[in-house]
Amino acid sequence: MKLYHAPGACSLAPHVALREAGLPVDLVRVDLRARKTASGEDYSAINPKGYVPALQLDDGTLLTEIAALLQYIADRVPEKKLAPAAGTMERYRLQEWLHFIGTEIHKAFGPLFNPATTDEQRKAALERISGRLDFVAKHLENRPYLLGEAFTVADAYLYTVLRWTRRTGPELQKWPALEAYVQRVSERDGVKAALQAEGLEK
Repeated sequence: MKLYHAPGACSLAPHVALREAGLPVDLVRVDLRARKTASGEDYSAINPKGYVPALQLDDGTLLTEIAALLQYIADRVPEKKLAPAAGTMERYRLQEWLHFIGTEIHKAFGPLFNPATTDEQRKAALERISGRLDFVAKHLENRPYLLGEAFTVADAYLYTVLRWTRRTGPELQKWPALEAYVQRVSERDGVKAALQAEGLEK
């Protein structure tokens, strides 16, 4: 498999999932501004959507969209329990979290990465994110991971977007449960391996 990624971008989530799953993968770095891979290939010809992540399977099939990638990876190694079994209420809870993170948190960061964003727009984005993080922090006050005791691919996604607060705000000190969560997840071997491979940690 090949994972098309940009260091620290949302593609870190499936990268972490792949490391946690123990699945072999070749990393292909993408320059999102130039729309080129590290070897100079036109990324738009590989993934017409133009953004990361994209996962090229061994048969050449290309899979995109984080929620789809994460569940695909988890289902490849069910014994790792990175996702509850299909058809169970727990699996629907996982999907619930994946969609909430994607639509209500991930997308809310967009204005904070856009240099054209005005101060007023930035303030509105931070307020929106803070409101969503209030909800997540309360949920994590009495459980180590989103679905309870077990780390799942939803945690790989939440961890990825929470890392962005270091650069954009809001400061996580406001939410001790989120600070503890980020620290807990960052100590996992799969997470450390992904961060090191992307040059994000020594």
